[in-house]
Amino acid sequence: MGFLSGLTRNQREAVGLLQVGTLLEYFDLMLYVHLAVLLNELFFPKTDAHTASLLSAFAFCSTFVLRPFGAFIFGYIGDHLGRKTTVVLTTMMMSLSCIVMASVPTYAQIGITASWTVTICRIIQGLSSMGEIVAAEIYLSELIKPPAQYPAVGLMSCSSAFGTMMALAVAMIVFSLQLEWRLAFWFGATIALIGTLARTRLRETPDFVDMKKKLKNNLEKIAKDKSIQTILSSKKALKQAKAIGKGKINQTSSVAFFLLYCAWPACFYFSYIHCASILKNDFGYTAPEIIKQNFFVSIVQCVGYLFFSLLSYYIHPLKIIRFKGLILTPFFIICPYLLYAIHDGIYLFGIQSFVIFFGLTAAPAMPIFIKTFPVFKRFTYTGFIYALTRALMYITTSFGLVYLTEMAGHWGLYGIMLPSSIAFLWGVNYFVKLEKQNQVSSPFSTKFDELAA
Repeated sequence: MGFLSGLTRNQREAVGLLQVGTLLEYFDLMLYVHLAVLLNELFFPKTDAHTASLLSAFAFCSTFVLRPFGAFIFGYIGDHLGRKTTVVLTTMMMSLSCIVMASVPTYAQIGITASWTVTICRIIQGLSSMGEIVAAEIYLSELIKPPAQYPAVGLMSCSSAFGTMMALAVAMIVFSLQLEWRLAFWFGATIALIGTLARTRLRETPDFVDMKKKLKNNLEKIAKDKSIQTILSSKKALKQAKAIGKGKINQTSSVAFFLLYCAWPACFYFSYIHCASILKNDFGYTAPEIIKQNFFVSIVQCVGYLFFSLLSYYIHPLKIIRFKGLILTPFFIICPYLLYAIHDGIYLFGIQSFVIFFGLTAAPAMPIFIKTFPVFKRFTYTGFIYALTRALMYITTSFGLVYLTEMAGHWGLYGIMLPSSIAFLWGVNYFVKLEKQNQVSSPFSTKFDELAA
């Protein structure tokens, strides 16, 4: 990884700690998702197949539905107390929720209390993972400059994908060896506690520290300098001082960022959850076979994230994500035809792999979007948009695909996948135009343009 050679020791340490922490967070978060075929039967009442699908969708969506509220909480913490505080706090929350889930009795033992306990734990995990990934991306965006900034932040997504892959591997082991599933959650809780302690070594980001110093200096100057008070009232001066790092939010940029973020949940749900239902219902796959296939899909996801993240050191990340949008949009048009044509799970694996490899994510262009928000509003707005899109799209996708595909078969995919990919392309094109208007350039983009010429 050539981009690491240009980083300082503290920067490399931060990249390492945040990558490991994100990996462990997403291992804990996705462990339940990929053990859901077993755990939903243990913690929810037994019902018919259709109701079971809805209960599964509910259990999945509970992880994301309250994230917008958590975004305000973590946004306040991140923008007032610091990025480091948020990173440590979220890892601790994930650990505690894993401990509870490893200990809670089943539905057969305590009834509906088990269902609610697990759902609340999933909500806590969703909140902590939201604060985790946003905090890590903002931290590195403020710590490292382009072009190394792009692969460094992009690798956070790679770490989350690797955590998903680890969760699938553990799920495979649990099913194949018929081990006690609670051991997996105890393992997740342990590594989350270790991650919490490791992250206390992080330092606060320079952008946040510098802005805090400017605010403090301005407040001290107002208190001492009589000339300022003669020109402005003390109230107005104080307001101006506190406005440091709190510039105006560009609403169009926020909408474009929102639309960009809406696409990935559709890609993820289709590849891992919807296709798992096809494997089970159409091809007769068992739960261990589904987990095994999804494990190989997760390997493809990791390879894709790693490839595009490292590529962003040489090619502008906006060009990369626009290319992915242009690849997947026409693919979603022919996807129903392909699903009707295939008669074996191996062909479905090809479809899953294609969608997940070119998945429509903001990575590795995330630093570009983060920098559009003022420092003291950055965490709040970025986190809220991230949380809102996850809550909205996972609910829409999970419940929507259940009903759309029941009514229209595979053609029902058009109702979710096409609009999300088209909106993604619009958002990317907006930021491409914005970059040109602002005449934003960097040594890396100049280097690439010269090579391309």
